[in-house]
Amino acid sequence: MRKSGFSHVGPRGAKMVAVSRKAATERTARAEAHVVVGPVIAALLRKTGGVAKGNVVETARIAGIMAAKRTADLVPMCHPLTLDHVEVRVELRGARMRIESAVRCRERTGAEMEALTAAAVAALTIYDMCKSADKGIEIRSVRLLEKSGGKSGVWRRKAP
Repeated sequence: MRKSGFSHVGPRGAKMVAVSRKAATERTARAEAHVVVGPVIAALLRKTGGVAKGNVVETARIAGIMAAKRTADLVPMCHPLTLDHVEVRVELRGARMRIESAVRCRERTGAEMEALTAAAVAALTIYDMCKSADKGIEIRSVRLLEKSGGKSGVWRRKAP
C-alpha cells in the first residue's frame, strides 16, 4: 500500500503512474454536469435553440467530444488514451441544462478523466455562449456516474 493512498503522489512529489505492465481492457466511463441557465435563457433556447453565438447544444456537444480527446493535454498526470467512442448529450430541463458524457476505449488505464473533462468543457461552453445574456449562470455537480473495466471493475454512483 502506498503511504499517501494516492497513486499520483510519491515521496518526491507528483508523478505519472506506470501502466505498461497493466493489461489493456475495455474501459467505459459516464459523467454528468448541470448548468443552471435560468428561466430567460431557457425560454430563448426552447424557442430558438441558440443565442447570438449559435446553436448552444450542438456547440457544447462538439466541445465536449473535442475535450475528451485532449484530456491528457489538460490534466498533467493523465495518460493519453485512444478513445473508441465519445458521446455527449445535452438536454434542457426546466431552467437547467444536463450534460451527460460517455467514453469507451480499450486501454491500460481508465477513461474517467475523459468523461469528466467532456462534461466539464461542454458546461463551460454553454456558459461561454450564454454569458452575454446572464453572467449569473452556474455550473454545478460535475461528477462521475459510473466506470467499468480494469482491476477495480465496475463502480456506479448510488442514487440519492
